[in-house]
Amino acid sequence: MPAPSSSLISAVLGDLADLPEADRDALANKIPQLIAHLAWVPDPRDPRGIRHSLTSLPATAVAAVLTGATSFTAIGEWVADSPASVLDVLGIRCNLFLRVHEVPDEATIRDLLERVDPAALTAATGAWLNDLTRFEPTDRTRARDLRRPRREQVVVDGKALRGTRHHTATGRALHLLAARTSRGAVIAQAEIGGKTNEIPAFAPLPRPLNLADVVVTADALHTQRDHAVFLVEEKKAHYILTVKKNQPSLHRQLKQLPWRKIETGHTETHHGHGRTERRSIKVCAVAQGLTFPHAAQAICVTRRTRPRHGGRCKTVTVFAVTSLAAHQAEPQELAAWIRRHWQIEALHHVRDVTYREDASQIRAGHGPAAMATLRNLAIGILKLCGWTNIAAANRHHQRDPHRCLATLGLTIGHHDR
Repeated sequence: MPAPSSSLISAVLGDLADLPEADRDALANKIPQLIAHLAWVPDPRDPRGIRHSLTSLPATAVAAVLTGATSFTAIGEWVADSPASVLDVLGIRCNLFLRVHEVPDEATIRDLLERVDPAALTAATGAWLNDLTRFEPTDRTRARDLRRPRREQVVVDGKALRGTRHHTATGRALHLLAARTSRGAVIAQAEIGGKTNEIPAFAPLPRPLNLADVVVTADALHTQRDHAVFLVEEKKAHYILTVKKNQPSLHRQLKQLPWRKIETGHTETHHGHGRTERRSIKVCAVAQGLTFPHAAQAICVTRRTRPRHGGRCKTVTVFAVTSLAAHQAEPQELAAWIRRHWQIEALHHVRDVTYREDASQIRAGHGPAAMATLRNLAIGILKLCGWTNIAAANRHHQRDPHRCLATLGLTIGHHDR
């Protein structure tokens, strides 16, 4: 069985296979697509005494998280309450003599998710979701894709899991750095050590990925010379990096450019959340003027926000640099990439508010990172299915466990006992 295909997922998934080829083929034939990808994750358990396959437990966890499960206990309760037809499709072991499923308990699920390699789990699930987002099943999706920029985008951003801060030796919360495509698939994720920050983890995170001609966006923390050189020279990618006062010389140079004399390249207006926001972007060629590696253009984004029912207008100006020259990206494309980078905060908001991630007490082993991967996958799947309210989507799946199978593309009859 070939490794999962994706322009952003390299063949490194093939090196993750820990199961015999015959077993992987059998699993892939029984439950297609998602299970086939999960089969490439190495099994951390001792092969002696294994009662549940590596793929059935993460697949069950994903289905439970679609219903809003926020803990290992909730996942265990969901699988315990699921009917036999659902357990059968998910690959839960069945006792042929007693004709009952041997349902995994909370401790079994917890043990696997605390020990599984979170990077491998993210790569496998991200490859599956990224492949799904390439399909265009509806006219609405086709129309939306016509407005997409010509190049793929990967957003690199970090998030602290605040619920873990009371259970670490340093008192600092566990930090995760993730790479997410503009289509919503988290394709790489790394845990940040308690004695460091995101900067040293930036290059190792996307190193296994194929980023040729991909636009990588990151916030001001990653506006580092080494990062720019790494992306352009080693990964053959392009970058758009936000510039703030943590780079004082570069920020001063950008602020002193004659922006008043530069025409606005693109303007768009958005209405929502009780306000009207007008964004405009100006672009200036600076190939020879900035002391930053491979910088070809400077960007100035102005956001003017006004409450819809009156109130003071708020104006925010953000500077950025990009390695893309004028002939490689139009102003509206740059605006789209920057806007999609800011949208990753919406993903963090859903994880915190709907899935209560900051209040989660999961803290042992790789459990926090594994659960973050499952939340990212569930949100990505639900968004792909057209849900705009994730809480409503969770409630919809709670009412009938068979709906989880339909959402995951698994149907009754694909699995043989």
